[in-house]
Formats: sequence, structure tokens, C-alpha cells
Amino acid sequence: MSPILEIKNLYRKFPSGDDEVAVLKDINLTIEAGELVAIIGQSGSGKTTLMNILGCLDRPSSGSYKVHGKSTADMEPDELAELRREHFGFIFQRYHLLGDMDALGNVEVPSIYANYSYEERIEKASKLLTRLGLGERMKYKPGQLSGGQQQRVSIARALMNGGDIILADEPTGALDSRSGEEVIGILQELHADGHTIIIVTHDISIANTAHRIIEIKDGEIISDKRTKDVEYQAKTITDNKMQVTHPWEGAINRFNEAFKMAFKAMLAHRMRTFLTMLGIIIGIASVVSVIALGEGSRQKILKDISSMGTNTINIYPGKGFGDRDARKIHTLTVADGEILKQQNFVDSVTPSVNDSVTVRYKNISIDAQIKGVGEDFFKVKGIEIDKGMMFDRKLVGEYAQVAVIDPITQKELFDEDVDPIGKVIMLGSVPVRIIGLSKKLSSTFMGADTLNIWVPYTTLMSRMLGQSYLNNITVRVSDNVTSAAAEAGINKILLQRHRTQDFYLANLDSIRQTIESTTATMRLLISMIAAIALVVGGIGVMNIMLVSVTERTSEIGIRMAVGARQSDIMQQFLIESVVVCLIGGVLGISLALLIGQVFGQVSDMFSMIFSVSSIIFAFVCSTLIGVVFGFIPAKNAAKLDPVVALNRE
Repeated sequence: MSPILEIKNLYRKFPSGDDEVAVLKDINLTIEAGELVAIIGQSGSGKTTLMNILGCLDRPSSGSYKVHGKSTADMEPDELAELRREHFGFIFQRYHLLGDMDALGNVEVPSIYANYSYEERIEKASKLLTRLGLGERMKYKPGQLSGGQQQRVSIARALMNGGDIILADEPTGALDSRSGEEVIGILQELHADGHTIIIVTHDISIANTAHRIIEIKDGEIISDKRTKDVEYQAKTITDNKMQVTHPWEGAINRFNEAFKMAFKAMLAHRMRTFLTMLGIIIGIASVVSVIALGEGSRQKILKDISSMGTNTINIYPGKGFGDRDARKIHTLTVADGEILKQQNFVDSVTPSVNDSVTVRYKNISIDAQIKGVGEDFFKVKGIEIDKGMMFDRKLVGEYAQVAVIDPITQKELFDEDVDPIGKVIMLGSVPVRIIGLSKKLSSTFMGADTLNIWVPYTTLMSRMLGQSYLNNITVRVSDNVTSAAAEAGINKILLQRHRTQDFYLANLDSIRQTIESTTATMRLLISMIAAIALVVGGIGVMNIMLVSVTERTSEIGIRMAVGARQSDIMQQFLIESVVVCLIGGVLGISLALLIGQVFGQVSDMFSMIFSVSSIIFAFVCSTLIGVVFGFIPAKNAAKLDPVVALNRE
């Protein structure tokens, strides 16, 4: 019969300064299926190192090691993990149980990596714990169990995937004599069931319970004797194999396990988790808030521009905004407006003149700016009348002393219960009768926060100012004509009339485009600052995850010992990183929404407008941060050597 385990000319060396120290020297050993073997030796003799190599937790420096006739020399880490998962069961002196999981969960872990179904895993783990006398303590965590009970959980875990070969490293070393005897009795029962048992111990009384004793000293086998002449035959272990699920279902089970462990790790270190999230929270909240602020201000500005009149062009004297000589130019006249009104690309025209005067009503005096406008002014600007009427072409032609006021002017001049319609107010020395009250103006461009009194431009020019020129003309372009074409037509007509470029045009579409471009630039700038905050938060996640890998090295070793693949370990830490970032993203979005509510309460200028796209963008950002900055820590965890990880405290 071919041996189940076979070692030839094996050496295991470890670096020591500039040299190497050989812990195992020229080891030759075969173990047949069904044997009960004890490996004995003093501390430092190399027996634990030999067990680690037998269990594929460590690799030899030279020589060969075969399991079921297959050489392990050229096996990849995941192939070695498969050997540990399918053939070996480990019982450690320090138990090596996962502290965040109960007894049932600890026993179940190896079968998760073996892709067994959930129902079978739970049933098998429950049976094993019941068989070992822990049926009533399945939900107890390791810290709630005695040393003997923890070792029984460890034995149950070793049997979960079959445990054809049980490797027990000082299984009674941390137990009292009674518990130790119980553990040895269990191992003998398992041997009787057909398991190959290899016990590593320094206790000769425990070794004497074995059928074969191998003694190691200074890394060499000095004795290999059988205490009983037994005919070993491989037995079929019928009660240990479970049905393997579909690979996809197995992958989902492993993902669920990694997801649960990620949450348990986060809950176990709440403050550290929150501080890790803080950078993500700030970054995501900044990005979402900046986008919402930018969108809110943009829509407010566009609304204000629209309220000035859709598709309008303003004509001013001078060569452009800021022209100091504009006040001296008096060539913009009513006739210009009349000529423009006759053009087929023009919908309507309103001349405009302004004057600052003292407004009086009874004993109330206020300073206000009077605006002389045409009959189409209210149509061009989109101003609606709340009470009374607006003046028409007849009143304009008659130089009528009438006025339309806004609610702010009404509040300043009259008591709340006084109807302003029909009342006479003094504009300087000129009395005018109020014939209309406008609705509240929504645009700051229209002077929503100032006093507004409108009179016919003819009245203001002849009765108050004594001038024949206009301050500006507003042209509303026909809906079927582009602003650019209308602007070109207006410019051509006025050049023909004035013989010189003593005017300039202000197209609201151009203003809107400029404002949109400016707000987009500012939003991009602030978004870049927020993105830097996100990167800083991501680096914080990476640093904390690297610390987490260091702190949980022993856990990683345990999972590798029971058969976890490198991808399983990497997946667990990557999920944890992504979950931290996603929760941070949710909290960041919530913070941004809260900021939006507070902003809406304290500011009446405009509100923050949140979009679904910005929230989706935030989620994508937080996920990418988790993946990108969690990759290196996850990869480091997956690359750990199982035996080094197990021995790290």
C-alpha cells in the first residue's frame, strides 16, 4: 500500500542574520492511512515545524513531500489550501478559534470554503458538537467556554470536512489532566473510526497511547518505533462527506461569510471604524453639497434671468459695460424704439428712463428710483398685476400722471389695511395716481429687494426730467428668430441711424451662458477640493485596513489553516473596505441632505438642489475608494504565509 504521507530528504531552514539555521535535517518519513502516530521531542527540536509541513502550512527548504502520492513542491497556495481543506484537520494547543463567532460558527468555517450547502453545514456542525458533548453550548463564543470545551470545538472543526488526517499539536498542553484525558480519548475514538491521527507532544505518557512513536532531536529523527504490532488498513469514513454545491452557490456562500465577518470586525472596533469613515463622510458630503449648491445657484440665476424677459436684448448707450462716457451719450431715442418695433424679428419694444426722487404720501417720505417704461414693459419683463391695471399706449401717449407700484413700495408707503389703488403720491413735485399693484417680484435682476415705481416713460421724460433721450431700450425678439440673428439686425439698423457705434447690446442668452460657464468653473474647482478630501479619506481607509490586517493576522492564519483560498482572504478584507466606504458614503449623503435642510431654513436666497445623478456618483466614488484603497491591504492579507500568520499573536 502506498503511504498517505511521504517525506524524503527534507530540510527546513530559517534565516538567522546573514546565515541560515536548519530546524529540520534530512528527514525521511512515511505515514500510512489509519495510523496513530506520536511525534515527540523537547521544545525547539523541530516537531512543530514538521507538523506544519505535514499539514501544508509550511514548505520545506529542500527535499520532497507527497500527499496521497502528489508532490507539494510545485503546488500553488490555493492548491495547498485545497489539500488542507479536503484532507487535513488541525487541533492546536491554543485552540485558535475565532473569537467573534460562536461554537457552531467556528465548526462551520471549513465547510464554507469547501462549498458545502448551508443546511448541510449546520446539520453536520450540530451533530459533531452534540457528539462531543457541546450540544447545549453551540451558541457560546470561545470566551464563554472552558479550555476543554474550546478544544472540543477545535476537534469538531477538524472533522467538519472529513478530517482524514488529524494533526494535533500539543492538544492537551493548555488543559488540566481530566480534560486532557478526555481529548486523548476522543482522538482514540476518531482513530478507531478510520482517521489517521498524528499527535505532536512532549509528554511521553500521551505518546504511549499511540501505536507508533517518532522522536526528534535537534531537527533529526533519532527514533521511529511501533509500540503495537497493528495491521493498518484504510477505512472509509462514511459519516463525514457532504454534498458539494454548485461553484456559483459556493462562491455566494463564501461571499456571505466574508460579508458577515466584515460587519463583525467593524462592530468590534466601532470607534476605529467611525474614524476610518470620517474622511469618506466629509469627502462625499462635500461633493454632494457642492453639486447641490452649484445646481441651486445655477437654477436661481437662470430663473432670475428668465424673469427679466425671455429672449430679450437690451440696448445701452456707450461702447460697453463700464464705459465712463456713457452718461454723455444722448443718441438713444424714442424714434429708435419705434423703428425697431416695426421690424419682423421684433415681438415688442419698451423704452426706459430712470430718475431718483423723493416719494411722499401724507407724512411719509422715502427715496426711490422711478422707472419710466413703455406699455409693453410688463409683457417684456413678465411682470404680473395683482390689483388694478397697467398703463396702456393711450396713457403713454397722453403723458398720463399714473403709476404702478410693487408690494415693497406699498408696504413702505401705506398701512396694511389701506388699498393703494387710486391713491395719489408725490414723485418729487409731480403728483401721480396709483392705478396698479404688481405681484411680488421673484428676480433680483428686476429689483425684487428694492422699491419699484413704474410710470409712462413719456411722463418721466417730459414732466420730470425734461429730456428727449432714453437710458436704454429693451427688445423682445420673436420666438421664431434666434437671438444672434436679432442682435445682428438691431446692430445694423442702429448703425445706419447713428452713423457710429455709440451703443452696445446686452443679450441675456450671452449673460446666461457666461454665468453658467462661471458657475461650472467654480463648481469644478470646489469639486476638486472635495475630491482631494475623498483621496485623503481613501488613504485613511488604506492605513486603517493595513493596521487591521496586522491586528488580525492570527485570524487570517486560522482561516488559511482550515482551507481558505487566497481569494477568500482577499475578498473578506476587500469587502470590509468597501462596506466601510459605502456606509461612509451613505452617512456623507445623509449629512449633505441635512446641510441642505439647514441651508434652506437659514437662507432665502436659493435652495440646494440634490440630483439622483450626484447621489449615484457619490455611491460610485465611495465604492471605488473602497476597492482601490482596500486592494493593497487585502492583497497583503492574502499573501501572508499560513504558518507565520498562525504563530502571530
